[in-house]
Amino acid sequence: MSYKIAVIGTGYVGLVSGTCFAATGNDVLCVDIDQEKINKMQQGISPIYEPGLEHLLKQNIKEERLHFTSDLKKAVEFASIIFLCLPTPPNEDGSADLNHVKRVAGDIANLIKEHGYNENKIVINKSTVPVGTVDKVKAIFDNILENHNVTVVSNPEFLREGFAVEDAMKPERVVIGTSSPYAKEILQDLYKPFVRSGNPIFFMDEKSAEITKYAANAFLATKISFMNDLSAYCEKVGADIENIRMGIGSDSRIGKRFLFAGVGYGGSCFPKDVRALIYSADQEDVSLDIVKAAWSINAKQTNRFYDRIANRFGNDLKGKKIGLWGLAFKPNTDDTREAPAFTLIERFLEDGASVTAFDPEAEFNTRQKFGNSINYAKNMYDCVDGVDLLVIATEWTTFRNPDFNKMKNLMKNNLIFDGRNLYTHEEMQSVGFEYHCIGRNSVV
Repeated sequence: MSYKIAVIGTGYVGLVSGTCFAATGNDVLCVDIDQEKINKMQQGISPIYEPGLEHLLKQNIKEERLHFTSDLKKAVEFASIIFLCLPTPPNEDGSADLNHVKRVAGDIANLIKEHGYNENKIVINKSTVPVGTVDKVKAIFDNILENHNVTVVSNPEFLREGFAVEDAMKPERVVIGTSSPYAKEILQDLYKPFVRSGNPIFFMDEKSAEITKYAANAFLATKISFMNDLSAYCEKVGADIENIRMGIGSDSRIGKRFLFAGVGYGGSCFPKDVRALIYSADQEDVSLDIVKAAWSINAKQTNRFYDRIANRFGNDLKGKKIGLWGLAFKPNTDDTREAPAFTLIERFLEDGASVTAFDPEAEFNTRQKFGNSINYAKNMYDCVDGVDLLVIATEWTTFRNPDFNKMKNLMKNNLIFDGRNLYTHEEMQSVGFEYHCIGRNSVV
């Protein structure tokens, strides 16, 4: 059946989830406090770059299943299912900041109390939150409402930026934490169109569902960090991390994905969630040593890559002109949160170098951080005009097969530091570039 759904928060998770729920026939009202953002979305303009999203957005607006508002009261009155898709940014100590979640839960409870809404409502935490958050949200409703028909559920998201629409429409699994038979029945029906191919819906207790999200991201971050840690050893002994990746990835117990060594992971999830899991475990006097190592290795990897660049110039980058391909933390997104490119830029500028950068989608977000302290190229070749070296920080497809001869005519030095291992040694030797990469021998 069709449901009336409110989605509070229109970031990556909220906007993608709300649009995809509308695409399966539900009536969806998305809420955000940013009226300018609301105005754009009402016109079918996506505030984020996500392949396939804007088309789906316009289609469901046209078919009058998807609506936007800044009025929370309207959403609470409208919906029987309310998704909380709110930011949980890290505090300085690494803990997740739950202020947005708690505030909105309190606002919803007060609206129910003030207007006497008696309909059963399911409030769902889709934000990434630490264990025990469902209990905290339940307590807010219990404290404000003497008797209420609100059920609080954990339903973590597993969307990959760049593939978020695909992941939302065809999830590998759906995880729902609830002890309520009523909520279980409703949510099983809600998600039924998304799992027609037979992928599972896992029902579990609320705390297990909350930890499942953190555990998934921490494990994937650990796989990346393992390869990054190993890459330093490969560089020392002359082994090739790409050969090793293929050798171990063919083992079904290990799997092929998330084994690519690089300049470090970033984004809105891995750094934040790894730190939050470490903090939460520390509060219980449990030391997650493997997860802590993954965090430490990732930070070290970006700085190790920078140090290799600096060493190539005798640790004197003052006055050097650097071209940088890639600003987003990964391809197919404009998200620059915790992007390794930003760490590199900061260090380049501190050491007196100038930076010209190009990214197909992330220039706007980069300008919010660096303003005019770096230069922004109109294309990938404009980016390398007159530079002393090229640094590759994001593996956009457009960077995989450049015109190397054109680049040689533009660059001052035929020098590439590749943080994503896009090219082969044979390719670099044939075109006459000095080439430094991750976990493999350099071409000099």
